[in-house]
Amino acid sequence: MSSYFSYVIPSVGFGESRSGKHQRSLSVSNVDFESQDESLHRYVECRSPGENKETENNRESDYDHVSGGSTSGSEVFEEATDQHSPQKHLPYLMDDSVFISSDLHEFLLSSLPNIVKGCQWVLLYSTLKHGISLRTLIRKSSDLSGPCLLIVGDRQGAVFGGLLEGPLKPTAKRKYQGTNQTFVFTTIYGEPRLFRPTGANRYYYMCLNDMLALGGGGNYALCLDGDLLSGTSGPCETFGNLCLAHNSEFELKNVELWGFTHASRYLP
Repeated sequence: MSSYFSYVIPSVGFGESRSGKHQRSLSVSNVDFESQDESLHRYVECRSPGENKETENNRESDYDHVSGGSTSGSEVFEEATDQHSPQKHLPYLMDDSVFISSDLHEFLLSSLPNIVKGCQWVLLYSTLKHGISLRTLIRKSSDLSGPCLLIVGDRQGAVFGGLLEGPLKPTAKRKYQGTNQTFVFTTIYGEPRLFRPTGANRYYYMCLNDMLALGGGGNYALCLDGDLLSGTSGPCETFGNLCLAHNSEFELKNVELWGFTHASRYLP
């Protein structure tokens, strides 16, 4: 009697799930920064939304390292490191981002002004790399001039931010800066959504040593505190936006500031 042996070799399939892409119907008009009739350094002094007096105390410490921050800050970084892995390399990005997906990258590319179209994206500042400090973010913004893109995230997974002008220049009093090229965006409404200035006011953004805020009139569209651990967001007249985060008050997951350069290589 002959014996027959049947060998079954299991096959292993590798695959990865990918969230479906959302179609974007937003029409974006790009305007060259250089063609603006507004001066970047034309300031508008006003009171901050919901406040009746100046901030009395400025934070003096500049935490350049995570170890110099609070325990809560360290926990935020640990969670950010554990739960966020860098995205695969995307065109124009010279560094990894914990926020920028291929969909968001495509959306932001179409939203940027013409002056930075085709430029390399350079990560000027990241809380994961440089520590939790607005002062450090402001200092690192001077590495490149021109538009810079602020991208932040809350602990519930929202990604939002806005376009500023670099280098950031903190003022002693609450004075607004910027041009009508400034915008804010968010991902919490099913697809990336952009809010450009409505023309209601010129409260584009405000930079102090202990606060960075975009928009005004009613609320700040986005406001970050000096230690970059918490922030607020709400509807404002400047951009006609909805709340950018899941809640009007939120804890920050991470903060990134991106600059743009035509150089093929960037040496900080």
